[in-house]
Amino acid sequence: MIDTGSTAWVLASTGLVMLMTPGLALFYGGMVRSKAVLNVMMTSFVCLGVVGVLWVVYGYSLAFGSDAWGGLVGGFGDVGMRHLDTAVVGSGPTAIPAGVYAMFELMFAVITVALLAGAVAERIRFWPWTLFVLVWVTLVYLPEAHWVFALDGAAGPGSVGGWIANRLHTLDFAGGTAVEINSGASALALVLVVGRRRGWPRDPIRPHNLPSVLLGAGLLWFGWFGFNAGSALGATAAAGTALVSTMTAGAAAVLAWLVVEQIRDGKPTSLGAASGAVAGLVGITPACAYVEPLGALVIGLAAGAICACAVRLKFRYGFDDSLDVVAVHGVGGLVGMLLIGLLASAATNPAGADGLLYGGGFGQLGRQAVAVVAVLAYSFVVTGLIAWVISRTIGLRVDREVEAEGVDEGEHAESGYDFSTVVVGHRAERPGGVHSGTTVSRPPS
Repeated sequence: MIDTGSTAWVLASTGLVMLMTPGLALFYGGMVRSKAVLNVMMTSFVCLGVVGVLWVVYGYSLAFGSDAWGGLVGGFGDVGMRHLDTAVVGSGPTAIPAGVYAMFELMFAVITVALLAGAVAERIRFWPWTLFVLVWVTLVYLPEAHWVFALDGAAGPGSVGGWIANRLHTLDFAGGTAVEINSGASALALVLVVGRRRGWPRDPIRPHNLPSVLLGAGLLWFGWFGFNAGSALGATAAAGTALVSTMTAGAAAVLAWLVVEQIRDGKPTSLGAASGAVAGLVGITPACAYVEPLGALVIGLAAGAICACAVRLKFRYGFDDSLDVVAVHGVGGLVGMLLIGLLASAATNPAGADGLLYGGGFGQLGRQAVAVVAVLAYSFVVTGLIAWVISRTIGLRVDREVEAEGVDEGEHAESGYDFSTVVVGHRAERPGGVHSGTTVSRPPS
């Protein structure tokens, strides 16, 4: 029997998480120089197309189908999503249609690979990137989603899920491993293969549109309520706990990042506020339904402060992570995953466990650490191999001339802002003498 309330909530959450990808495009687009804004937005937006098709053909089956081999990957029983029209996920008062669940999980796959575009912004070729998205989701995201998200019995009676969730019993409510640490480790590998931008770090490279960054961060925060609370897969107490934790950690991280900036740089910045919000939301993602509100506050403060310090690592070690994917998503996910081992409370969620500070000992902390290391290592190695092969065959990086001119013109024959209109008298005239019909007032002399 399908529960209409839970189904409605997951339907709404699917839309919220889908909105995060255009929000990410705005967030990233504002952080790059104006000559690269369209390219970085396109590299995020195209993930909706590539992963949306891949998911229906075989992605959902490999990620969430019954296990095919040792808890590592699903089978091909749901290829083409042929049987999902009548199937359900869950049982009792929270059962939802399997198709709704499949589309909700699709949005996680889309946003995860889109995050990687920020690491190599301003220097990546569009079509090779599109191929990278296809291969990376297939070889990296789908297995890890199976490890973390595929629960025993979810795909049907007797179905077997992934090893991290069902054998190791790691707590990761909404993707601290498969989304956040995965994207951070993969971003580092991708950056090392692609290399630095021309002139970095010698030349100043500043965001060109900070209002866009703030708008994008706001949309990400809005969508994150669906990302975290929607992962309860029902209108349940766990969804409410996740909602409270998401807001609390994001708010705390904004303040923590701004305080670090004030102490370190002498000024709080709008970019810091936006980055802090994202860092806190990343940190609370795995823990959102397992900690009390005060625990969420601690995770937000820790993620905001630690990630604000971690952004300096790329200058110290010389890897050009353009938009700080490693520092915010990789480090933030690591903070959240490990703090579960300290702050988790079985009283908050009986499906969870007690962390060290709640009398649970070191066992849960150890399980969290094993999952972190496994995902980090697999993501880094496999992503590095994928990027290396594509770079050596068709090439991932644009030519030096294209990078200097701007990847928007070189890759898309477009520019984010049309400055071709010139003022003639009091009328706007385009090249070739065609009047726009718009009167342009001169400023007072």
